[in-house]
Amino acid sequence: MSELIRKLITSFGAVVISVGMAAAFVYAAPAATAAAAEPVSAAFSLGTDHGMLTVQSDGASPRRTRNRNGHGHGHRRGYRHVRRAETPTRLEAYRWAAAQAGHRYAWGGTGPAFDCSGLVMMAYRQAGIDLPRTTTAMLASPMLVRVVHPRMGDLAFYGSGHVELFRRWGYTFGAHDSDLPVGLIHYGWGWRPTAFYRVK
Repeated sequence: MSELIRKLITSFGAVVISVGMAAAFVYAAPAATAAAAEPVSAAFSLGTDHGMLTVQSDGASPRRTRNRNGHGHGHRRGYRHVRRAETPTRLEAYRWAAAQAGHRYAWGGTGPAFDCSGLVMMAYRQAGIDLPRTTTAMLASPMLVRVVHPRMGDLAFYGSGHVELFRRWGYTFGAHDSDLPVGLIHYGWGWRPTAFYRVK
């Protein structure tokens, strides 16, 4: 082969290689640019009480995902709203009556001085229940049901002529008589309730 032909072949090969490298560079450049513009994102999730907290490594703000029923994905549910139980009427009545401690006794009184049934009637009125005015009428009222195990605020009757509010065994609260102010009474064997009733 002549010297001229060898030089032509060598020059042609160099041109082909250069063109191929340039094409490869042109093809790879957009991919590299796209990779730089769109960093690889890796995400991991943390279970929380309010759902799954998804954290991304690309700098995006964490997001919280929830399922259809409103609870977070995972093993733990969101906080439940616990409704506070309503205060029984008998306790509301007792608390109001207890606030009258120290007031004087007055026959027929409904405040600020009280007699026994007047205090009980007013206490339950403050709790939203209208009881009859007198002890005898209370005993005859269909609003009352007799109980064997009284609780605070239930009615404690001493015979048919006196009523107070039950506090605990051995104690009732009420307008006892003219010699004592409204307050807690400790009863004993000679003077004790004969029946207990609860207001329906």
